[in-house]
Parts: sequence; C-alpha cells; structure tokens
Amino acid sequence: MNINLAERVDALTPSSTLAITAKAKELKSQGLDIIGLGAGEPDFNTPENIIEAAYRSMTEGFTKYTPAAGLPELKKAIISKLGRDQGLTYKPSEIIVGNGAKHVLYTLFQVILNDGDEVIIPTPYWVSYPEQVKLAGGVPVYIEGKEDNDYKITPEQLKAAITNKTKAIIINSPSNPTGMIYSQAELSALGEICLEHNVLIVSDEIYEKLVYGENKHISIAQISQSLKDATVIINGVSKSHSMTGWRIGYAAGNEKIVTAMTDLSSHSTSNPTTTSQYGAIEAYNGPQDAVEQMRQAFEERLNIIYDKLVAIPGVECKKPQGAFYLYPNFKEAAHIAGYEDVDQLVEALLEEALVAVIPGSSFGSPNNIRISYATSLEALEEAVSRIHSFVEKKSNNL
Repeated sequence: MNINLAERVDALTPSSTLAITAKAKELKSQGLDIIGLGAGEPDFNTPENIIEAAYRSMTEGFTKYTPAAGLPELKKAIISKLGRDQGLTYKPSEIIVGNGAKHVLYTLFQVILNDGDEVIIPTPYWVSYPEQVKLAGGVPVYIEGKEDNDYKITPEQLKAAITNKTKAIIINSPSNPTGMIYSQAELSALGEICLEHNVLIVSDEIYEKLVYGENKHISIAQISQSLKDATVIINGVSKSHSMTGWRIGYAAGNEKIVTAMTDLSSHSTSNPTTTSQYGAIEAYNGPQDAVEQMRQAFEERLNIIYDKLVAIPGVECKKPQGAFYLYPNFKEAAHIAGYEDVDQLVEALLEEALVAVIPGSSFGSPNNIRISYATSLEALEEAVSRIHSFVEKKSNNL
C-alpha cells in the first residue's frame, strides 16, 4: 500500500535532541560509560505527599472521566496558586487543564492560528515552539536574542518584526535553553508594543519556581490589567514539583480562547489523566517544602559547575538566572579543538569523550550547547572534566 503522509507532518523538522539521545542510549547499551546532560526534567522523585494523594484518589474510586478542561477542584487550586504567587485573579472559565504544558500550548495554537498567521519566537527557543506553530498552519518569525543582551529581545526588535499577519508572541521566562529571565521593565516595554499592535502574548512560565540568587520571576500578566487581558499563561507541575511524567499543565487567559481550547480538547483527549489531576491538586494545595529544596539543590549545582565550565578553553557562558540549563557559547572551543562548527564538536564529545549534550542548533543558535544540571553533582563534575580534557587534548594535537 502506498502511504502518503500529510504535508503538515512532512514539514516538521527532525529533532536533533532526540537524535543525540538515541545515539547516547545506543552507546550506553554497548557498555560505554555515557554521561547524559540532555535531560529536561528534574532528577528528583515526585514528593511523597503528591504520590499519596494520587494513590488515595484511586483507592477511593476517582478513576473515571472528568470534565474536559479539568477537575473543578484542580481549577480552584490553580486559581489559588495564581493569586498567591502572582496576585492574579481568574475565573474557572478562564482556566484549562491539559495533558502537560506542551499539550496545552499545542491546543492553544490550534485554536488561535489560521493559515499564514505569524507567531514571533525569540531565539534561542524551546524546540517545540516552531513545530507547534507550523502544525497549526502558522508561520514562525524569529527574532535573535543577542548574547550580549542575555539572549533577550528588545522592544526595537519586536516592533520591527510585527506585520499585519502577526497573531502572537511567545515569551519564555525563565528560558529554556538559556536560563535567562526578563525583568519587569523589559516585559512592560515589550507588552506595550503588543498592546499597541493587538498581539497576543503567550507567556510560558513552566520554570517559574526555579530562580536563583537575587533574581525574581515576574509574569507579564501581573504588570497591568490590560497586559493580563492580552496574555495566556502556560504553566504546570512538571518542573516545579518534579512531575514530568504525570502530564499536567494549564493555561490561564481569555475566556473565549479557553472555551475554544476546551472544545478542542474534548475531541482530542477527553480529559487530563484523572489520577494525575488529584496529584496536582495536592501539589498546589499541599506543603511546598520540597519545591524549595529542589530549587536550592539546583542552585548549588549551578554555582559549583559554572566556574568549572567557563574554565574550559574557548568557552564563554552567561550565568543562568533560572531553570536548570547552562547555555555556553562553544564556537571558539570548537575552533580550538579543530572542528568546523559546534555540531561537529557535540558529535565528537559523545563518541570520544562519552558526554551527551544538546547542540544549540536545536534551539536556533548554532554556536551554543545546552547542558542540563538536572543530574547529580558528581556526574556533572565528571562530564565537565571530560569536556575540558577533550578540548585541551584536541587543541594540543593540532
């Protein structure tokens, strides 16, 4: 049988992240001591109180369908969280729960984009943003977040990129992959331009609880009522509560948009996983001690490993303010080691130094690599030591 796939699927860009991960697993299966630094998830187990709440829900018979937009009790918990953390007020009809923040984001683009609508995506970007936009018939429009501006875009850049086809902009703060955070002043300036041009703001805040030093997470929706009205917040429990596999995320925003997302979800997934929803209720309503303990552990790793990383010849790195990624510029290091580009160096690091990192080309900035410090400090130190030795050895052999 001759199978022709849909054009929208053929247009997808293969994930180099998955390719690196698959190659690392293959080498590991051969008995090689591969250290993987590509993980986009906390290396801690889900807090016990959340596990117990989910288990209790099953034993009590809460294993059936729920409303498509999520349990009323979970919506209430999310509304309380948004009020507690951001000082924001929402109605249940302005909240939708989905099967992870990724699914919620996908659903959002499906309901707001028509063919040819443009979505502004600052680079570096999370790998799924442009693909989800394309799957909804939209057109990704990239603005380069300059390294000397902490990989953040400016109001001037935003204004120049807006056309009569611009529908939305994605703001991810703290950022994956850079770990950088937009200040309130920066968000306000970008927001004013969005209001002026009627551009919807998609605010991905999934890393909001992972912020370090004196830095602070600000939601653009909390700056003013007009910006709240123009913003759809995307968030969830995956990173904050180490619940990546539970697949619970949410959107908070305009009731018309949320209603459309709910209608679409009712035909695509019926509802978020019931047991996971009960776990998420406990995540938001229960004690938050574990959240802070994980944050402190990540900050400790960052502070230790950062100095070791920038000691590698040719490596430059802005110190992250949040999330759990380092995003060093390896262009000069690749040149020193005799490689044409960073992608070649990443491949060599995996095959020869047995360290798996993600090339920056996956995120729209080919001079960088992404290193996750969501792994043990021992593994991190060994991996960075291997990279350092590899670059020096290669440079000495030239």
